[in-house]
Amino acid sequence: MDTKEFKKAVNLLVKEKGIKEDVIYEALELALTSAYKKNYKSLTNVRVSIDKEEGEIHVYSYKTVVLDEEHEALEPIMIEVEDTESEEEGKMIEVEKPYIFDPRIHITLEEARKIVPDINVGETIEEEVTPRDFGRVAAATAKQVVIQKIKEAEKTIIMDEFADKQDELVTGLVAMEDVRNYYIDLGRTQGILPKSEIIPGEKIKMGSSIKVYVTKVESTSKGPFILLSRNHYGFVKRLFELEIPEINEGIILVYSVAREAGVRTKIAVYSENSNVDPIGSCIGEKGMRIANILKELGPEKVDIVAYTTDKVKFIENALSPAKNLHVFITDEKKQEALVVVDDDNLSLAIGKKGLNVKLASRLTKYKLDIKTIEQAKEMGINIVA
Repeated sequence: MDTKEFKKAVNLLVKEKGIKEDVIYEALELALTSAYKKNYKSLTNVRVSIDKEEGEIHVYSYKTVVLDEEHEALEPIMIEVEDTESEEEGKMIEVEKPYIFDPRIHITLEEARKIVPDINVGETIEEEVTPRDFGRVAAATAKQVVIQKIKEAEKTIIMDEFADKQDELVTGLVAMEDVRNYYIDLGRTQGILPKSEIIPGEKIKMGSSIKVYVTKVESTSKGPFILLSRNHYGFVKRLFELEIPEINEGIILVYSVAREAGVRTKIAVYSENSNVDPIGSCIGEKGMRIANILKELGPEKVDIVAYTTDKVKFIENALSPAKNLHVFITDEKKQEALVVVDDDNLSLAIGKKGLNVKLASRLTKYKLDIKTIEQAKEMGINIVA
């Protein structure tokens, strides 16, 4: 094996694949050890060492130092006590493991000290056994093992890169499409965007840049599995963080988000700074900030709701655009509330197909029961206009 070319190849892997040099050498040493054992019918007592500076490969055979050929005091092992009459039953105890002296893997203390004067029982003594043709044999035999180890290292690097990306917004390129999914190029790897997770009605073009929300990152035998979405409520939340600096900086806080992708989203915001107008900041001058978000969401509408610790007021805000509401907290523990509306606001409060009240319920985390003034009277509740 040409040591200069070998070293050059390793440096290329480090540079192009971003794999640590130690990982490559560890994989190579393991592969070359396997190659030596297979081609030279060796026992297990061998190791391969690679000189990282010169690229030279050395094979060493090692023997364990024992007292003599007859002595049986050797490697301790742990066994479980099985004597049912013993109080020690079930406990693990240490005993000596007997062995049969094998000159291929053992060397007596007397012989070992002729080589290394201060060596002791249990230590090992090594001898270089590198064959002349080992470079050729090793290169052929270890190739697949090395490739596999490099693939594993690449998987680890990708997982490290994307491990903290779950529940975050990332940008990629639409690379491929099949019947069920779009495949998004995220750089080192691809993410899967199921067609069931896109915004209803949107058209996605091949090769276009696209923002996606990462819902899952998992390590599999085939590599990292990254699941993406554009209809998750977190997608809208991250868009607001991206477009509204005050949210990203923590000046404005997002209390909750409720979304029906492609139709409407309600997002509740507030600020602990009384001088900050959270809704105005989200809309931006001439509506520029919210316009950028709406452009990403297509036909989907967005209601920005003022959050307050006053639950009655918060529920009223959440049911916008309905007005003149009368809210009664009927069960604080179960988080249930009754909302009485006049006839003019009934359809607005409920919304088309019940969507407005459904989103308001998700946003406030309260089960909302909408009643008209007449229905409230029948329940014994009189509303004074």
